[in-house]
Amino acid sequence: MNAILPPAPGRAALALMDMLDRVEYRRVSLADQLDPIYRLRYEAYRREDFVPVNSQQITTDSFDASPNAFCFGVYIDGQLVSSIRFHHVTPEMPDSPGRSVWPEVLDPVLAAGQVYIDPSRFTADHEASLAFPALPFLTLRVVVMASIHFGATYCLASVRREHAAFYRRVFGSEQLGSERYFAELKFPMCLYAAHVPAIRQRVFHRFPFFLSTPEEQAAMFGPQAQAVPAVRPSAQQLRSLAFFEQIPA
Repeated sequence: MNAILPPAPGRAALALMDMLDRVEYRRVSLADQLDPIYRLRYEAYRREDFVPVNSQQITTDSFDASPNAFCFGVYIDGQLVSSIRFHHVTPEMPDSPGRSVWPEVLDPVLAAGQVYIDPSRFTADHEASLAFPALPFLTLRVVVMASIHFGATYCLASVRREHAAFYRRVFGSEQLGSERYFAELKFPMCLYAAHVPAIRQRVFHRFPFFLSTPEEQAAMFGPQAQAVPAVRPSAQQLRSLAFFEQIPA
């Protein structure tokens, strides 16, 4: 018997699919602290007084240099509009921001041999966030791709309480950890997590712009990824219903 599929994507989701033609993702070299995404972080946090003033006008931390860290800038029409970092966390490479804050929650996940994606430092240009209300979707597409590419059991979300409803609605995320602080940030965050195998089919059907080909994933996350100047989204190639029917539950 065929599984009952979730509702078809809505008009807004299909419009966002068309917008992907204007989007590029660029991976940041871990050695380049002059990359504009670090200034974007600083400006976004300073706008709400979340970090102290510093003369370099950049925001970095020790996790940027972790060997399991990946950082990306999101560009629309060639302009940097947002950025996001994530850590591919495994029992062999356990360092990540989330684990530094909620070790008693995440250490058992690693002890069970499971893998998770830990996004952090999600920041956006103020004007772009007003011009493109769907910017969170375009940015989080990076971590959705990473969750599939690396076969993650969980994708975390360390978010302010007022943002938690978005993650519950879109990804079915559930709260795992109570409010705590990370690094120099002046606001508390809660730990949420989506169980990737359980929600991937529903998410892809409702939001097909999250889809990606293995080729796009390799260009983003493979060993030669930092040599690729920009990566174009591939979701348009996977729009057919025939593909949706093949998505594993």
